[in-house]
Amino acid sequence: MALLERVSTLLRANLNDLIDKAEDPEVMLKQVIIDMQNQLLQVKTQVAIAMADQHLLQKKKKENEDAAAEWTRKAELAIDKKENDAVARYAIEKSVQHRRTAESFNQQIEEQAVQVENLKAALKKLDAKLEEARTKSDLLITQHRRARAMAKAGEASLKMGDGSAEAAFHRLNHKVQHAEAVSEAKSELMGDSVEDRLKALEKDDQIERLLAEMKARKAGK
Repeated sequence: MALLERVSTLLRANLNDLIDKAEDPEVMLKQVIIDMQNQLLQVKTQVAIAMADQHLLQKKKKENEDAAAEWTRKAELAIDKKENDAVARYAIEKSVQHRRTAESFNQQIEEQAVQVENLKAALKKLDAKLEEARTKSDLLITQHRRARAMAKAGEASLKMGDGSAEAAFHRLNHKVQHAEAVSEAKSELMGDSVEDRLKALEKDDQIERLLAEMKARKAGK
């Protein structure tokens, strides 16, 4: 039956493989558990129905066995009472019919018993698989997250190892050094300009002093 085939598929499912193949392991694992719960409920329902059918078949068999025994008793009573043989013959015929009907239920009861046992076994296995999935879900998800984090860390290490980070650092260092050199050059230029102005002032002062001295000498003559 299709239900047992779906259950068998779930029982064969390897949770680790499913997680490795899934794009979103957490969503996938939750869905697997939901599927198992749904299938478990269906199997429980089918077990109950199969057991009810089994009891019904057994009941019908018992009813026909009892009817066969009752008609046999009536046939014996007819003989004891020395009734017409036709009465006893009719009772015997009814007894045979009921006995055959009762025997016809044997194969159905056996087949139904096999189905009930198969469903019970599937129910037990699926219940155990569901408990396993519930128990392992957190662990498997944690392992997957850790593996994903390690993979990302590895990718980052590879990117750092390809020289791009080091090259960027060298470019930044070069810019800083260039800026410092420009600043120093400006400072030197400004320093030269001030020094030149001071020298010019000193030169003007000396000229004025000499001029005054010359005028004083001229005036003394």
